[in-house]
Amino acid sequence: MAGMISNQQSTKAEGSIVDGRQKALLFPAWLVIGLLLVVPVLIMLVYSFLTQDFRGGVIWEFTLDAYDQFFLDRGLFGDEPPTIEWTYILIFWRSFLQALFAMIFCLLIGFPTAYFIATQPPQLRSMLLFLVTIPYWVNLLIRTVSMKFLIRDTGPINEWLVALGLIDDPIRMINTAFAIQLGLFYSYLPFMVLPVYASIERYNFVLSEAAADLYTGRWTTLFKVVIPSVRPGIVAGCILVFIPSLGAFLAPDLLGGAKNFMIGSLVEEQFKGQAGDWPFGAAVSMILLTIIMIILLFYARQQTQSNQGRS
Repeated sequence: MAGMISNQQSTKAEGSIVDGRQKALLFPAWLVIGLLLVVPVLIMLVYSFLTQDFRGGVIWEFTLDAYDQFFLDRGLFGDEPPTIEWTYILIFWRSFLQALFAMIFCLLIGFPTAYFIATQPPQLRSMLLFLVTIPYWVNLLIRTVSMKFLIRDTGPINEWLVALGLIDDPIRMINTAFAIQLGLFYSYLPFMVLPVYASIERYNFVLSEAAADLYTGRWTTLFKVVIPSVRPGIVAGCILVFIPSLGAFLAPDLLGGAKNFMIGSLVEEQFKGQAGDWPFGAAVSMILLTIIMIILLFYARQQTQSNQGRS
């Protein structure tokens, strides 16, 4: 008996040593996350409550002026009653719609693409996945500038359409909402394909054969059997496309022009442009970060409930 107790104590001690070593292996990752993610966010949070210095930068006087400027037009403590400042709220709404449409288009194209890849022989799958990742060998700035070259009025697409006689005059694509949507779709499509592919690859296709044996239609099988089974991959892909699209600034700046201001452009303008209002830029960033955190917490809650339902 004493020997068994001694062995159990020895096993627990060895287990605690292994756990301690495993936790120590995480220290470099936690250090990098803390220095490069948590500390900058805390700095932005502090800056959002400081006063703007008109020479650039901030004055260390704490105030709510930046948030007041975002939500109210005449300020909370002015002579007249404050009203809602719709300018920046509309920019957020426009960015939300652009990100939502980019996510939907990526899902409509990415899901059948991932399904096709997952149903191919293993060797061909590797080649197709390799082709999907090729655009990411090139910097995002270069890809966006290349897209601008393709869709401009005198670009190859308009010249080909005119040469084929399909149109008489070039179609206006650059500096439009369509151009932004095209840039977001092109930039983030692989973010949808890869997680959806990972889910479909683990899907048991016997379930589809069983549904077919029960005379279930293809669309019914798709919506009642396949999609519920691969839903985690679809949700992950939607989040991976929606969140970076919401804060994107290269596509709106280079493809959308000044008429299609989005959140990322608004933040960039406060730090790099003529506005030079760092506290307001930090406040806009904090509001955007809060929205993203709410979305991620909602996703985490859904995942937890789903896992509890399975168990």
